[in-house]
Amino acid sequence: MGTVFAIANQKGGVGKTTTAVNVAASIADAGFETLLVDLDPQCNATVAVGLAKDLEPSSYDCLAGETTIADAARPTPFDNLACVPATPDLAGATVELPRIDGSETTLREQMGPVRDRFLFTILDCPPSLGPLTVNALVAADRVLVPVQTEYFALEGLAGLLDTLALVQRELNPGLTVAGMVLTMHDGRTRLAQDVEREVREHFPDLVFDTVIPRNVRVGEAPSYGLPVVRHAPRSAGSAAYLKLAKEVAARA
Repeated sequence: MGTVFAIANQKGGVGKTTTAVNVAASIADAGFETLLVDLDPQCNATVAVGLAKDLEPSSYDCLAGETTIADAARPTPFDNLACVPATPDLAGATVELPRIDGSETTLREQMGPVRDRFLFTILDCPPSLGPLTVNALVAADRVLVPVQTEYFALEGLAGLLDTLALVQRELNPGLTVAGMVLTMHDGRTRLAQDVEREVREHFPDLVFDTVIPRNVRVGEAPSYGLPVVRHAPRSAGSAAYLKLAKEVAARA
């Protein structure tokens, strides 16, 4: 039986998509059937695994009730890695879903036999706590939270944890936090060191040991339609994501 992870944080630019893509690719490289579901209208995860952002069926079609996540999954250029692509139409779901009673459970109801086909399913959420992210949290078993090592990191976490508590109480009591991963970390700066210390002190049992460093290769990989673990497998960013994937798999 497979496990569904949501990669979520309402702050933008913290490395959600990069984390989703590279954790999924790393797990797939280890030989496990993995599904990446792009729930962001920007379609960055779709492009980062070499797919076009006009493919159908898409995650929008799943949220519209026209197909299941399992049926919308399509192969990527990488072994053991499938993807449900996003299209810009997904932006419309943020307006349409709140008009439907009980829409928070739409994605969960449209999962289909995902857990039978894929050992790991990774849901890449948009940078908000809107209906798309809520749908992902309701459908997921675990949440992985990327946290950029910068000044407002803890403030953003407070809002996310409040939303998680609400979802757990009202819609998905089985949801748990797999962990928080520190991203874009520049160990040379005092600020990054201070933020890492504070996050680890506040959440001693939740923060992954792996820290994702600031790395040029990580930033340029999507422009080649590749995860960094394929674009620059010997880079510091690739090594960090491979290590993180092992930690994530161990917490499944």
